[in-house]
Amino acid sequence: MKKRLVACLLTMAMAAGMVSGCGKSSESSESNEGTVYKIGICNYVDDASLNQIVDNIQSQLEVLGEENGVKFEVKYDNCNTDAAVMSQIISDFEADDVDLMVGVATPVAMQMQAATSESGTPVVFAAVSDPVSAALVDSLEAPGANITGTSDYLNTNALLDLVFAQNPDAKKIGLLYDIGQDSSTTPIKDAKKYLDDKGIEYVEATGTTNDEVMIAAKDLVADGVDAVFTPTDNTIMTAELSIYEVFAEAGIPHYCGADSFALNGAFVGYGVDYAVLGKETANMIAEILVNGADPSEMEVKTFDNGKCTVNTDICDALGLNLDDVKAAFDGLCTEIAEITTAESFDDVEQ
Repeated sequence: MKKRLVACLLTMAMAAGMVSGCGKSSESSESNEGTVYKIGICNYVDDASLNQIVDNIQSQLEVLGEENGVKFEVKYDNCNTDAAVMSQIISDFEADDVDLMVGVATPVAMQMQAATSESGTPVVFAAVSDPVSAALVDSLEAPGANITGTSDYLNTNALLDLVFAQNPDAKKIGLLYDIGQDSSTTPIKDAKKYLDDKGIEYVEATGTTNDEVMIAAKDLVADGVDAVFTPTDNTIMTAELSIYEVFAEAGIPHYCGADSFALNGAFVGYGVDYAVLGKETANMIAEILVNGADPSEMEVKTFDNGKCTVNTDICDALGLNLDDVKAAFDGLCTEIAEITTAESFDDVEQ
């Protein structure tokens, strides 16, 4: 009996040693490779601004991974404005047990917030223009839930100041936007107040598809507007390459709330540098995953809206002198950049 007990103990010890040995080998491998964090990124639509954000999130995460000795494993998808597809992408992220989700643009962030209310999976949003009004956070300073991120809030008054700096005699302004875009709600309201206070007439034109936006653009031309204002509206951004010639040929400058509009043919894009926004979004992701920061206590990151991007092709088409434009904008922007018309930032040198 005693011999059997000793043999049994020896067998158990050997088995334990084998298990222990395997465990050490695995731990050693993990140590060499670093901790792996799984991240799910969902983009709202394929456009220059949002794609630029995603590119910079991923490139910055690679840098931060090397700096911290960890690996960020990113799963990326694009719902292209389809709510059903968006919901499926987010469900897949949950099923994959990602450590954190990234929602690019307001609709995605809102859906992620709802989907993670029980699981508590951290969510970092990018390019949400008004996260408080969208009820994503309690306040910019203290989000109050499992969500935080970066905002591309637009200073509408500052952008409209550029319109009248360039053309102080403008009498009628077109407001082109998608009424269903949350990112346009507050800026359009602010624009109406600004124009009402100045006693300037305005005409609204809206669209939810490229075809509708094209019709809306032609309607504004027919109405004889002196300039057109569009906030950071993803629907109009997606359609910009299709409509910019309509405005250029009519001699109407289009002023918009992002440099990507100018890339795609608008006269002026004003607002956040989306490359910087993408990098800062990645920094927040790393702060949560690597350093254990609580998203509910992380202040939403906002940015200086002072960068103005002028499309030099359109400047010429409108018969304007670039030096005169820069002189008119001087003092109203922290930076004035030049760009030519292209589909992607990768296709043009700024």
